Amino acid sequence: MPKSRKTTNHQTSNVANARMPAKASKSAKIVALLKREQGATLKELMKVTKWQAHSVRGFLSGTVKKKMALEVASAQRDSGDRVYRVS
Repeated sequence: MPKSRKTTNHQTSNVANARMPAKASKSAKIVALLKREQGATLKELMKVTKWQAHSVRGFLSGTVKKKMALEVASAQRDSGDRVYRVS
């Protein structure tokens, strides 16, 4: 006799249902830096989290954009550093 499976919808498009991080987590630190007027560079985010560059970029696109439903904007400074911010 086959076991029944529960099906759930893990994707949500409703911003009200988006999860926000706990206050002391790395996620919260990243979001706080991104909300600053000047935003945050990749190097700053790497230093705060002790993550590698590809992990920070993955977090920005997968968690911040998709799960938290925040709009992430990026721009390149004259120095060549990329700056990320949420609006």
